[in-house]
Amino acid sequence: MDKTLTLAQGQAVLSAALAHAESSGLSLNVAVVDAAAHLLTFARQDGAILGSIDISCRKARTAALMKRPTAEFAVTAAPGGPVYGVEVTNGGLALFGGGVLLTFPDGTVVGAVGVSGGSVEEDCAAADAGAAVLSGPA
Repeated sequence: MDKTLTLAQGQAVLSAALAHAESSGLSLNVAVVDAAAHLLTFARQDGAILGSIDISCRKARTAALMKRPTAEFAVTAAPGGPVYGVEVTNGGLALFGGGVLLTFPDGTVVGAVGVSGGSVEEDCAAADAGAAVLSGPA
């Protein structure tokens, strides 16, 4: 079995995150990247915040590059935390929720999805909905 994220799989993740946003009455930006943090697919829903385009891409990149959800940085990257200042590395990272790893059922990390435009909780829920397409329900 191929261990890379295909365009079709990336589009399925994107579609699931967008469907979640729509059913929740939200307008979000959604980015899907491969395991190397390269953009695979992106969408901006009508009315989504323009400034969140970059944030959604950074959330996806951050999760893929650091191999962990962006929400995990809230404590470790805060002033005094063990990775304080990490956000200025790698061309700029996003250190709040909405970036989630994409894994196959066997646990192989194949990319990440980043969502921005709602509250952190709303972004996380849409990202989780997208990620569930590959790994199954959380």
